[in-house]
Amino acid sequence: MSDSQSRRICLVPHLSGVGGMVSFQEKLSSGLREREISICYDLDELPYDCVLVIGGTRRIDRLFALRRQGIPIFQRLNGMNWLHKVRAQKGKRSSSFRHYIRSEYGNLILRIIRSQLADGIVYQSEFAQGWWEREFGETRVRHTVVYNGVDLQKYNPDGAHQRPMDVYRLLLVEGSLMGGYETGLESAVQLAAGLANEYALKNSARIELVVAGRVSPEMKAIFEQRIEKSPSLQNFSLIWAGLLSKESIPEFDRSAHLLFSSDLNAACPNSTIEALACGLPVVAFNTGSLPELVTGDSGRIVPYGGGPWRLDPPDIPALVKASQEILDDQACFRLSARRRAEEKFGLDMMVDQYLKFFNLD
Repeated sequence: MSDSQSRRICLVPHLSGVGGMVSFQEKLSSGLREREISICYDLDELPYDCVLVIGGTRRIDRLFALRRQGIPIFQRLNGMNWLHKVRAQKGKRSSSFRHYIRSEYGNLILRIIRSQLADGIVYQSEFAQGWWEREFGETRVRHTVVYNGVDLQKYNPDGAHQRPMDVYRLLLVEGSLMGGYETGLESAVQLAAGLANEYALKNSARIELVVAGRVSPEMKAIFEQRIEKSPSLQNFSLIWAGLLSKESIPEFDRSAHLLFSSDLNAACPNSTIEALACGLPVVAFNTGSLPELVTGDSGRIVPYGGGPWRLDPPDIPALVKASQEILDDQACFRLSARRRAEEKFGLDMMVDQYLKFFNLD
């Protein structure tokens, strides 16, 4: 094997914008460079030791050529597109024919790489692996589970924050709450309303829901009107924070009392791991990888109460009760949240696991 100065990994596709895959690529790239491992983002920029396909790429023909040349190809898999099918069955407008075809095409690309091209598969969670194997059979090449990681120095409980003393602040952080993901926003508002009605009144306090992520103007108006017309929600505030820069996320996390992880059947949500690293406890339904990530007193995971794959109405009262428990013992839960991140979600640990799987450690 070549020395560390000559090691090189190709990461494709080259991602930009917001979202979990973009965040992962940036963090992995940073960790690899710290180990003096070169990176490229174009399959034509040979030579390199191996390729990591983050999800999928349209350059299937180039991957086949690389496979014939004996260059190892690895694929990082989260979940697959599924909301479009449920939305179409329910007749929702967001599942247009074009959106449906694009979602199915994306799934097909993932499947081709997984079944015909990859020499190894890295799943983001046990949940993600189980999902793929239920749908398309057992993984026949080398495979492993590597959770997403976070820089525990940047994401920590000890930096600047603006956590209020007279307000219980609930935080929701997503890249986008549109295109079918409005259900998470609906659950967050219902959770905050439940806390305002039951918990905040008893403690002579207010509930503040801070929503970070893309939200359509129409959805904002709907929720704002609902709150204005409800006399029982006078001690409830809804704040639209918009898209957060990655630099501002640690302070936002430290400035809240509780994070609601809203994404249903999520493979390994970065917002959850970042919150834990900042000592912010997490509450969520028991879908996707959340039961794997949020364990012990790092937060509370509650039964969904219906069929999440059908987008059945969730059990909001159970979520409210769990949130009250966290708010009642912030010191314990905040300490446990940070400890959980230190045990499982350090960026160095993630990078080491990828390099070991690539046989480049």
